[in-house]
Amino acid sequence: MADPAPAPAAPAIRVDGVSKRYGRTLALDNVSFDVGEREMFALLGPNGAGKTTLLHILCSILRPDSGVALIGGVDVAKHPLAARQLLGIVFQEPSLDDRLTVKENLDLHGLVFGVPRRLRRQRIGEMLALVELADWADKPVRSLSSGMKRRLEIARALIHDSRILLLDEPTVGLDAQTRERIWSHVRQLRAERDITVLVTTHYIEEVEHCDRVCIIDGGKVLALDTPEALKQAHGQTLLRLSPASAADGEAIARRFADRLTGTPGTELTLVSDDALVAAVLAEFGTRIKTLSIEVPSLETVFLSLTGHELRNRAADPREQTRAFGRRGGEHTR
Repeated sequence: MADPAPAPAAPAIRVDGVSKRYGRTLALDNVSFDVGEREMFALLGPNGAGKTTLLHILCSILRPDSGVALIGGVDVAKHPLAARQLLGIVFQEPSLDDRLTVKENLDLHGLVFGVPRRLRRQRIGEMLALVELADWADKPVRSLSSGMKRRLEIARALIHDSRILLLDEPTVGLDAQTRERIWSHVRQLRAERDITVLVTTHYIEEVEHCDRVCIIDGGKVLALDTPEALKQAHGQTLLRLSPASAADGEAIARRFADRLTGTPGTELTLVSDDALVAAVLAEFGTRIKTLSIEVPSLETVFLSLTGHELRNRAADPREQTRAFGRRGGEHTR
């Protein structure tokens, strides 16, 4: 008799039918997904989509109204301390102590999580070297730039035995060069520490190299797959053009109203194909200042699924303030 097949490995993170309300607002609506061991997994959506609320449930700051969230097989609502021990967390809001030095911030975190003194010293040295802050170890945190503080928060999240790293909008407010540097460190950490990474972001370019992307909007999961599979299934070719005058723009918008997406302005965006490009040029070629074709991308995937572009969504701070306002009280219960 053949040996039984080995049981499949349990996911690093499991979210099963999770819902959460703030009064009349449904922040999460029956959200479900798994994140595999050592996977780089992204939650992509605009501000107010429910991303931060979901991360706060995963790290036991908030309790779901229904559904179950598991970290390494541990129910975060029933066993919050055991679940937190498996997690390294970088919140969207800064959480370093500016009065302490870089090394003291890391040492304090290790103490809180019970890391033995010798191991704590070893990991502090390793992590500071990895995020290129070794020369700043004895400097007060208030002397660091925003990007350096972010790198320190990522290092701090991995001082204890965390196998899963949660990053909530880790590069928001940073310039493009610093954002890329942060991601370079995250990729290196993932390779060297063999960790699972779940990141929330509304920067589409940051999820191109993730293993899978979960698109969330209005508290609902709209699609989940690899970046390339999402582009093939939902991507659109867009024609972006700048009319020579406001009157020309109105004429083009009327003529191709069924292809128009977004709000007409100084630039028009049309869902395109080869026939449309030819038709636009034949009829309005002399009345167009600039024209460009955008191939299927995650931006057009989001547009196809939601009817609006991710970058055009106004920030909604309510999701952040609701959850962070509860953080202190619920964290200590």
